[in-house]
Amino acid sequence: MTLPLRKTRFAGAAGWALGGLALALALVPGWARAQTAMAKPGDAPAVVTPLELPQQWSQAPAIAAGRTRTAPGPTGLALWWRGFGDRELVAQVEQALQAGTSVRSARAAVEQARALRDVAQAGRWPEVGASASVQRGRSGDAAVGNSWRAGLDAAWDPDLAGRQRASISASEAELQAARYDLEQARVDLAAEVALSYIELRGLQARLAIARANLAAQEDTLQITDWRVQAGLASSLDLEQARAAAEQTRAQIPALRASLSKTAHALALLGGQVPAASQPLLETVRPVPLPPADLALSFPADTLRQRADLRVAEQRVLAALARVEQADAARWPSFQLAGSLGLAAARPADLFELSSLTRSLLAGLSASLFDGGAARAQVRAQQAALEQSRLGYETALLAALQQVEDGLAALAGDRERLLRLQAAAEAAANAELLARQRYASGLIDFRTVLDTQRTLLSAQSELETTRAALSADHVRLYLALGGGWTPDAASHP
Repeated sequence: MTLPLRKTRFAGAAGWALGGLALALALVPGWARAQTAMAKPGDAPAVVTPLELPQQWSQAPAIAAGRTRTAPGPTGLALWWRGFGDRELVAQVEQALQAGTSVRSARAAVEQARALRDVAQAGRWPEVGASASVQRGRSGDAAVGNSWRAGLDAAWDPDLAGRQRASISASEAELQAARYDLEQARVDLAAEVALSYIELRGLQARLAIARANLAAQEDTLQITDWRVQAGLASSLDLEQARAAAEQTRAQIPALRASLSKTAHALALLGGQVPAASQPLLETVRPVPLPPADLALSFPADTLRQRADLRVAEQRVLAALARVEQADAARWPSFQLAGSLGLAAARPADLFELSSLTRSLLAGLSASLFDGGAARAQVRAQQAALEQSRLGYETALLAALQQVEDGLAALAGDRERLLRLQAAAEAAANAELLARQRYASGLIDFRTVLDTQRTLLSAQSELETTRAALSADHVRLYLALGGGWTPDAASHP
């Protein structure tokens, strides 16, 4: 239906009446069908079936038996890397969070989502345009005709069915999901930096062990050489001692290469060139370990804070809004359009009152038959909503598994570390006694060789397990959703 309002006063009154009615209906609360309610941050959408979380972790009694746990402060999980008590680790993590390329890319994704939200919001306002044209034409031998035009055009869709409002709700949810994606990128990056740093310190410890064992084996080699020259030992003992020393010496270049690669990876995570990691290699520190029970102080409900779960929630909300948007598209749409301009045969006549043209159009359009396409589109969006809902449930179950797996690894490595500490201490005592007795001629060289190999293996395994235990804590903090605060993603 189209009404050219400039022809009659009655038509103009009818057009203005239709426009006023459309505006009134658009502003009536609750009239529109697509009103997507945005959930508060951290609240699972109503369409998501909440899963019952456990009261305590299944591995907690095995890890914290006989210990008293106290609830940590709000920064205990958000800034978990500070709990390791290593200033260099803190500096590496904070450098990466500032300059890491993955975080910067996630920030750009937030800006993109914000711009798309603004595009959706702009659709609710009238669209105004300006135009100007000059036309010169001739038909046969007739005189040349000129036409000068200038004007403003406006069009507005009052969104009576709520299609645009649903689109805005979907874009708002996508924007919030992008913000949570940014926080998840920070979480992942902090964990990756911490794991690389722990690996670097573990390699440094193993390198120091290899060098210390090499020095002991070289002492044994010297003693064996003296004994061979004195006729107290055979050349076989000397060659075995030399072979053992060279095998240990061969481990050192491999450890140094691994150490350099890990340091280069740390520099890249921090947005720096590999050469920037050289000062890190010059400082030798032990593998950092956090307080034993800090990770166990957080209840299972802490999982709902995970940024990736917040992303899944927002994806559900966006899918719900798209269902309502598809449903609103099935209903008639109402449009208002108008123009105000000047038209004359000569430029000087444009400023005459008679050159003024104006029109107001009101239109109502509806689909009478589309072969069921609109209903099929609604069903497609409902299926997408179900996929999003199941994605949220899957993410929550995966988070529970990650925590339980992390606790199981933590319990196993903690017990393993205790056994290896005792084994390494016994191996060190045995190696010392074996060297002393060999120098006195009380035992053969094979016993010395076996004790030295056992010592090197036990000490290397001990440092590897200590690094694994520290890494278990990092992975556990990651599984619990540590490394960010919900307030960080609540900015506009």
